[in-house]
Amino acid sequence: MDFLKKGLAGTLESGDIFIEIEKSELPGIHIDLQSKVKNQYGKQILLVITETLKEYGIDNVNVKAIDQGSLDCTIRARVTTAIYRGSGKNDYRWE
Repeated sequence: MDFLKKGLAGTLESGDIFIEIEKSELPGIHIDLQSKVKNQYGKQILLVITETLKEYGIDNVNVKAIDQGSLDCTIRARVTTAIYRGSGKNDYRWE
């Protein structure tokens, strides 16, 4: 998917994660993660974000993630929503 604009999803509420995705001129996935549980779960959060992006064939993006202790399923949902919002597509793959 190509990004037409920034894709935003989530909130800064406890148990949630705010995701901002935009196209990058540099190759690769670049993630800026801020989390109150980064020391304990930072690697897992980055893994879930990266895996979700790769599932949609996205590889040249900048991601800003502000985590408030979210679960993996919440992270996937927020990343997926940001992808669709940024790409302007609405042909969702409901699973």
